[in-house]
Amino acid sequence: MQIVNKLRKYSSIALTLLLFLLLWEGIIKLFHISDFLLPSPFKVFNTYISMALKGKLFFHTWITTIEALTGFFIGAFIGIALGYIISKSKILDRILSPFIIAAQTTPKLALAPLFLIWFGFGLLSKIFITALIVFFPIFVNTAVAIKSINPNLRAVMKLAHANKWQVFKKLELPSSLPMLFAGFKSGITLAIVGAVVGEFVGASAGLGYLIIFSTGHLDTTAVFAAIIQLVIVGIIFYEIIAIIGSRLTRWHQSEKDNL
Repeated sequence: MQIVNKLRKYSSIALTLLLFLLLWEGIIKLFHISDFLLPSPFKVFNTYISMALKGKLFFHTWITTIEALTGFFIGAFIGIALGYIISKSKILDRILSPFIIAAQTTPKLALAPLFLIWFGFGLLSKIFITALIVFFPIFVNTAVAIKSINPNLRAVMKLAHANKWQVFKKLELPSSLPMLFAGFKSGITLAIVGAVVGEFVGASAGLGYLIIFSTGHLDTTAVFAAIIQLVIVGIIFYEIIAIIGSRLTRWHQSEKDNL
């Protein structure tokens, strides 16, 4: 049954993609749009393959991947740590929340030039921008997950004379995993956005840099090829997080099925 469901899923994705490409090509033919404005899918595919064979595309993909993953792990770690601490202390919640919200509401594109001044044009500035973007959804999900744990379950742990580590290991961590992975799914896609934002402002490599460079040279097909690569990388990262999350939270899905 699972194999049939997967086949249906991938078949629907393939059909949707095919319809999208046909619509794309149809719009170009119908309105006689030039390649400069909107290149055909065939020309974008040829450019993509050409850039891939030369190694150019994968070099820039590697740089963006390093920035995105490093920023994701740093942002996730800080988000989980602060989310857990704040969920345990109302005082810290009142003190830190305004600063965290202020940092989140500040446009990251406005902060990017400052990070470039402080950390240079290398990987470090992009990693910091990415970590800042990733931090907030994981922080919120962690805090909400811990606060949402059933008080009755905490009472049971207290009656069993469980220490703090046991409460964390046996109750808080398993109970928070579904919401944590929901935050990870948002965070991993935002990590790609953060890396590209940093590269837009100033970089010498990466898919964001490739888009800016190609735009400057009026190479629209290369721009589309880089965008497609970003989409592919984002989908791969998202699916990896989803697979890991589904395996670690099978018990949660079983509980929902039994309700």
